[in-house]
Amino acid sequence: MSTIDNSRRNFIKTAGTLAIGTTLPISLVELAFAESSQNFTFAYISDAHIQHIKDNRFVRNWDRGLIRAVAETNLLTPKPDFVMFGGDLAQLGSKPELDHGAEILSALHGNVHYVMGEHDYYLDLGEYWGKLFGPQYYSFDHKGVHFVVLNSIKTYDDWTFKRWPTAEQRMLEMADLDNPNGSPFMVGEEQRVWLKDDLDKIDKDTPVVVFSHSPLQKIYKGWNFWTEDADQVQALLQPFNKVSVIYGHVHQIQYNQIGNISFNSVMATAWPWPYPQAYAQAEQYLPKLTVPMNRADPFFDRDATGWQLINMTNGNLDLNYTLYNNTSRIVRYNTDKKRPEDVAYQDEKARIVPQTHY
Repeated sequence: MSTIDNSRRNFIKTAGTLAIGTTLPISLVELAFAESSQNFTFAYISDAHIQHIKDNRFVRNWDRGLIRAVAETNLLTPKPDFVMFGGDLAQLGSKPELDHGAEILSALHGNVHYVMGEHDYYLDLGEYWGKLFGPQYYSFDHKGVHFVVLNSIKTYDDWTFKRWPTAEQRMLEMADLDNPNGSPFMVGEEQRVWLKDDLDKIDKDTPVVVFSHSPLQKIYKGWNFWTEDADQVQALLQPFNKVSVIYGHVHQIQYNQIGNISFNSVMATAWPWPYPQAYAQAEQYLPKLTVPMNRADPFFDRDATGWQLINMTNGNLDLNYTLYNNTSRIVRYNTDKKRPEDVAYQDEKARIVPQTHY
């Protein structure tokens, strides 16, 4: 036990030093075991939304964000065993956007695993993504942990194949926010069959970590913070003792517990959701926001973006957020209540008014 505690203390101290100077949301995850030689870390970057303007011009705020995230990931100590990219590399799924993003990510040191986002998918249904990054769903094992990557942003065939005159129109409709023409995400039957077969081979005591782009929950359908077959996916994960789902897409701090499954979001390198007023000058490059939502700190344009350190011990997550010019937040797994809780804001009486929507 003392070995794990010392390992975690040293890890937090080292990562915290980098956190003081970092300006982008990179997540570093440590998995600690009784045998310290089996401890390992992985880093997580998500939601870059690289957007092509013309020729070799891209929206600077988005590609600069990813470039810096890659540079800071390469400086991490301890060196992560691998890096996850959590989806939405592109904004409109075009080859220039995906090529530019892939070129930036190619500078990462070590192994990189990729999750597909809806902005990467709906122009050509992932065809070019596959040529760059490989399969849309897969699994791998690392030091006693089973990792699963899902394409959770598929939707009904009628919406995908029959509704839009062009692939470009389909992409624009799915990229638009608060869009009544949108359609809820899903994993789909093909992947659920594959997932069942994949998990049937795994001992129920093995920690399982699932990476998806959408939350694998039903949070809010209006913004597509929603996965239509989430209940069915959760049922496949229910037999395992320790399950964590880590997802992007929402561009904000979220956490939840459903049965044995802990859910935690990672933040975006592109912009915080919903958009701050300071982003008005980039409005022509942003998806249209039609439904207002209070922010945790609405006066600050980088609220809910920052450094995110995730400690993972035997499958439970503790998340430490260092937010720029804002109060740091800790979301810690409560072993008594068996759910993640915000240390400062879990009590409703302690919340400031803008946080009541959490």
